[in-house]
Amino acid sequence: MPVIAQTIGLLVLSNIFMTFAWYAHLKELSAKPWFIAALVSWGVALFEYLLQVPANRIGHTQLSVPQLKIMQEVITLAVFVPFSLMYLKEPLKLDYLWAGLCLCGAAYFMFRGYGVTG
Repeated sequence: MPVIAQTIGLLVLSNIFMTFAWYAHLKELSAKPWFIAALVSWGVALFEYLLQVPANRIGHTQLSVPQLKIMQEVITLAVFVPFSLMYLKEPLKLDYLWAGLCLCGAAYFMFRGYGVTG
């Protein structure tokens, strides 16, 4: 499997765990003390790191750190928006589109000339 596909796949899975770790407690544990939510989130985040660290190590064999970071941000928004809409029942906002377009621009500049040396 190509390095870029492995990296993207692992980062998508990592982001699913990250998004649940960061935001699911707002819905599921809102009646619990904050430190309970933090401990549960920390446990979920362990799985994020178990995927994110190998994703970045694999990706860094062919991508720069800035390219990995921008890829991460694009994936984060791609995972967060559906999570926000479907799981948290947040309203859809046009700002999601604008943020996505800004990230597309960032990805363009980070990956233009990808694979070309010099």
